[in-house]
Amino acid sequence: MEKTEKSKVSDVSFDDYVESYKNEVDDSIGFIGQDVDFFIEIKAELLLKLADKNFRDLSAIKVLDIGSGVGLVDSFLKGKIKNLYGVDVEEGVVEKAKYNNPEVNYSIYNGSKLPFEDNTFDLCFAINVMHHVPPSLWENFLQEMRRVLKPGGLAAVFEHNPLNPLTRLAVARCEFDRDAVLLHHGKIKSLFKTAGLKLFEDKFIVFFPFKAKLFRGIESAIGWLPLGAQHYVTGKKQ
Repeated sequence: MEKTEKSKVSDVSFDDYVESYKNEVDDSIGFIGQDVDFFIEIKAELLLKLADKNFRDLSAIKVLDIGSGVGLVDSFLKGKIKNLYGVDVEEGVVEKAKYNNPEVNYSIYNGSKLPFEDNTFDLCFAINVMHHVPPSLWENFLQEMRRVLKPGGLAAVFEHNPLNPLTRLAVARCEFDRDAVLLHHGKIKSLFKTAGLKLFEDKFIVFFPFKAKLFRGIESAIGWLPLGAQHYVTGKKQ
């Protein structure tokens, strides 16, 4: 892929991402007392719950991970979702994802147009990807997500919460986030509407860095409070 194509998504070079991303993120969030797998597993669980709410048989749906990286979240999903696809802009990253998750269908894309036909997927998601996309391309990013969704399909975007001071500190400490433009909750909802996606569910998440079910239950009850470390917005294609 040409360098100009990659720059459409981010000015950060992810050449070292293949080997060092997880360590880099772990270092940036070390003060929290958890590693990157903790946060990835939370979002994977939420994605599966969202899918359960919308589709009868998870083994039958077709799912796309946009900005899949080395496939960290897909490693938690592939046991439940059989038709799982992922795209990323870096060839080396995609090759590493294929190695990590041979059951998943990974491919490269140019950061602008997804390499799939219209109405292909039941669920499309992007986890902590949009803050690397230039703001001028945010609308296109969601319009492409909508384009490849089937009618009635679900789009989900997870992002860092810029209102959380610990999140901002973690982002500032992470080399791979040096270009990040964090998206406020209201901005993502507005972009969903502009893209023609009908809002379905949105919440703030990761209030507590603990795995106990008690804390997950509390978080579910206070998801309206704009203080979680991260947040998500979902919408449907009508």
